[in-house]
Amino acid sequence: MDRHGDGTRARSRPALILLVVVAAGGCLALGWWQWERFESSTGSGQNLGYALQWPLFAAFVVFAYRRFVQLEDAPEEPEPNPTAEPTEIPADLLPQRPTVTPAETLGTDAESRSLQEYNRYLAELGREDRSSS
Repeated sequence: MDRHGDGTRARSRPALILLVVVAAGGCLALGWWQWERFESSTGSGQNLGYALQWPLFAAFVVFAYRRFVQLEDAPEEPEPNPTAEPTEIPADLLPQRPTVTPAETLGTDAESRSLQEYNRYLAELGREDRSSS
């Protein structure tokens, strides 16, 4: 069944069509119910707002189904050619990583000595902890 004339086949979607009809009908029924509530003696502007919103929801359901069908019937994109050569990334495309020298990591001599003392202290605490367990 070539509905489109371009070789694509129209798919039968009875479950989705039924879902769209039920959802849109439900939205329209809720809109009608809100309109009746608005016209009653206890109705308010909020009911009027809902009465105007529900038909928009019904229209969206129909629009979403129509868009789904269009996307599903669209021709598939061609798959990439596996025999094609890989594309090289230019060497200067990415920023260069900064290099860190050991002197920068330790800071001044005083900082270096205090760091070494602290590390010795932690090692001593670790030995004491292992010996007490």
